[in-house]
Amino acid sequence: MYDEILLATDGSDDAAAAADHAIDHAERYDATLHVVYVVETRTAYDNAIVDPETVAGNLRKEGRETLAAVEERAETAGVETTTEILEGVPQEAIENYAAEHDVDLILLGTQGRSAFKRALLGSTTDSIVRSRVAPVLVVGEDDD
Repeated sequence: MYDEILLATDGSDDAAAAADHAIDHAERYDATLHVVYVVETRTAYDNAIVDPETVAGNLRKEGRETLAAVEERAETAGVETTTEILEGVPQEAIENYAAEHDVDLILLGTQGRSAFKRALLGSTTDSIVRSRVAPVLVVGEDDD
């Protein structure tokens, strides 16, 4: 049913819950698990106080650590995994990756770590659900 599964993670608790589901689905369907972390290029750091490249570098480092943790868990479950750090507007980067890799299912956390959360879904998750690039499974930290 699913050959290529995409997990978009930002290291949040909801994304960790989505990772559990992604690994389970990939194991169940013998699918390749693609795990991506997006470094947001639209920055609020447009003043001289914070260097945007320093922020991006820190986010890339955090991304590598987040991807490594998911990859380790997936490998323990015997799931073939590929990881990539993307840059850009998160929903656009995720949608483009999904389309380029013929993804059959996208898993996302209900809300990410952004301080700007919507009432029910994070803005990236909301956009991906509406994109129709592939079926989307949205997972919250308290979901079973």
